[in-house]
Amino acid sequence: MADITTPIPTHLVLGFLGAGKTTAILNLLKQKPERESWAVLVNEFGEVGVDGAFLSNHGVAVKEVPGGCMCCVSGLPMQIGLNSLINFSRPDRLFIEPTGLGHPAQVIETLTGEFYRNVIHLAGSVCLVDPRRLEDERVLASRQFHDQVAVADVLVGSKADLCTPDQLAHFEAWASTWQPAKRRIGQISGGEFPLAWLSGDSDGLSSHYPDSHHHRHHRHHSESLTPKPSLTDEPWQHYFNQGDGYNSMGWRAHQDFVFDPLALQSLAGDSGFERFKGVVRTTSGWWMLNAVGGSLTLLDADPAEESRLEIIGSDLDETALDQQLRAALA
Repeated sequence: MADITTPIPTHLVLGFLGAGKTTAILNLLKQKPERESWAVLVNEFGEVGVDGAFLSNHGVAVKEVPGGCMCCVSGLPMQIGLNSLINFSRPDRLFIEPTGLGHPAQVIETLTGEFYRNVIHLAGSVCLVDPRRLEDERVLASRQFHDQVAVADVLVGSKADLCTPDQLAHFEAWASTWQPAKRRIGQISGGEFPLAWLSGDSDGLSSHYPDSHHHRHHRHHSESLTPKPSLTDEPWQHYFNQGDGYNSMGWRAHQDFVFDPLALQSLAGDSGFERFKGVVRTTSGWWMLNAVGGSLTLLDADPAEESRLEIIGSDLDETALDQQLRAALA
């Protein structure tokens, strides 16, 4: 562990699947003072990390922890990622994006425990909530969703530009019912999150755990802790993960595989998926794809050494999806 004389201000960016966490972090990174060094630790539900590629090339150190909740397996995956960032990057500020299906109180226990007590200062943490999802009984019944809202001291309605006035009013009324009261309740559009909202201490954050904080995941982590094969040896790789009522399919493909843009958009637009995201090489160049409930966002991406895709849903057919993605090749 590096010799840290001043604890690193650290922020959790929480939110359920599709709440806009990565987009908000991208906007926060744009507010980085020129002389500061920042770092991001990203946790993903699937075995193939995609969000790290979204966040790379923004002048900050990024470390991925794929394969489920970063604090499971005695906290080993999370500690490895944290130690790497702290020792090699020595950041002035650290952002941690846990998986949208994780239990954040367990992450907080690690960050405030003896090992990191003098290294990390858990500062303001935010939970992003898409107000439209407050109409989804499955989300409202989710223990993970409840835990994320409960431990955050800043509660933000994301994607406000996509919501109706009634949905925004419902969010404000719902957000104000939480106890202890949130330090700030706000709304954002396009992920434009003000860094000032995270300033100050998170009063009592580490002491107000939700009742379920002792819950532990029952997940498969062997893949995430085992180095993946070289794409030179296995140019097309796919992985399956499941837990907490959701499944994920992830792919790594050698850059020699080129996708047909229209076929890929058609597959990504399947409204049955909770998430479809990837950084892929197409005949129209490299793309970033991010789809929530069939609503697709496309952005240009820098060339990479490989394509990565991930699909999350409640019921995924591993064989059929692999065949569909292969059929989307040009």
